[in-house]
Amino acid sequence: MATPVNDMFSFCTEPSKVCSYVEIRSIDKIKYEESDGGSINVSPATLRMISACLDACTPGKGLFARKGIRKGETIFVERPVVCAQFLWNSLYKYRACDHCMRSLETAEENARRLSGLSGLSLPYPDQCQVRPELHQCCPQCQVMYCSAECRQAALDQYHRVLCLGPSRDDLEHPINKLQEAWRNMHYPPETSSIMLMARMVASVKQARDRSHWLNLFSHFCSRTANEQEEMAHKLLGEKFQGQLALLRSLFSSALYDDHLSQWFSPDGFRSLFALVGTNGQGIGTSSLSQWVHACDALELPGQQREQLDAFIDQLYKDIEKETGDFLNCEGSGLFLLQSSCNHSCVPNAEASFPENNFLLHLTALSDISPGEEICISYLDCCQRDRSRHSRLKILRENYLFVCSCPKCISQADELDVTSEEEDDEGEGEAEGDELEDEMTDV
Repeated sequence: MATPVNDMFSFCTEPSKVCSYVEIRSIDKIKYEESDGGSINVSPATLRMISACLDACTPGKGLFARKGIRKGETIFVERPVVCAQFLWNSLYKYRACDHCMRSLETAEENARRLSGLSGLSLPYPDQCQVRPELHQCCPQCQVMYCSAECRQAALDQYHRVLCLGPSRDDLEHPINKLQEAWRNMHYPPETSSIMLMARMVASVKQARDRSHWLNLFSHFCSRTANEQEEMAHKLLGEKFQGQLALLRSLFSSALYDDHLSQWFSPDGFRSLFALVGTNGQGIGTSSLSQWVHACDALELPGQQREQLDAFIDQLYKDIEKETGDFLNCEGSGLFLLQSSCNHSCVPNAEASFPENNFLLHLTALSDISPGEEICISYLDCCQRDRSRHSRLKILRENYLFVCSCPKCISQADELDVTSEEEDDEGEGEAEGDELEDEMTDV
């Protein structure tokens, strides 16, 4: 059963306003005429190839503007149906609210840990928006939340099922065994979490209206059996069949429910992998980044501005030396309306997380006309600059579709060669695993 369109807006902070800005439309197969009069100049053979690709990858829906949207304008703000922090990220002491993923470290604490400078003091500490006095923990299992509101929201949606109570440190607890198995199979850089799937199950199990939650999640279920297998292979590597069987066994031991038996079958479990692998949106939060943005907005005399900018520049150099690229609390979530945005290698919108929590802001990168489709990119900036062949390879491996955006169509007659940076096959594979980098920037 498909999710009603009005439900698609229900997780936005201002659903009525968003409905006046955008709409979801079904997308029929795009047709291209083999003529010289079109705006895209490609050969008839290429057009036949494009048509064949579209037969295999036509999206079922898209997000379109109802009215003109200006560059820089926020199109909507949306919270996820469910999200979870990456397990290695959490283990490496990136402290985040267990519900909204807000960084729990103050900006100064964050800067000290990332730079390795224990005595570091940040100027303008009042620009840090983290409020430790509001933090609360679950009285049973001690997981931390940024506020009483988040603790209650987690309890109401899924935490009653997942709370470990006094067994939090018991390595033999089924949920702890599941998490440890996942960490041993899915190393950084992380792109998903078994706990995202666990929270999906828990949300249905403890809901009064289970059909409502099943309908919400059914919106994301759109993959064939073969694609599910490919996604499981991508997430788990060459030995995925054996790993998948172990994960399914542990997942069932921890969370099995007769009403959700289809999710625990071999095919159903693979479908969950395809769901989180292709629909999961990376989330990145950082109290330090939020502090930097707040400092950038300060009106300061020239010398003070120069001193502050120099301090921040040196801080990031120290962090790069000590920690590298892993700056944020990272995880992933399922966003209903955002999931309606199709990919383009020349996107007109992008997602970000400027509030240091799970609230996704979709912002226009260019002016968008009424009736124009709103597209985001599933690739980061560097990947979008690669050859068409390289881009298609990354998208096929990570999202299981062939891109037919204007940029790819205009380059369709190019030779199928990889970009220079992928000449080394090993390097190319490593970079392909970094698909989530831009999506988790804040």
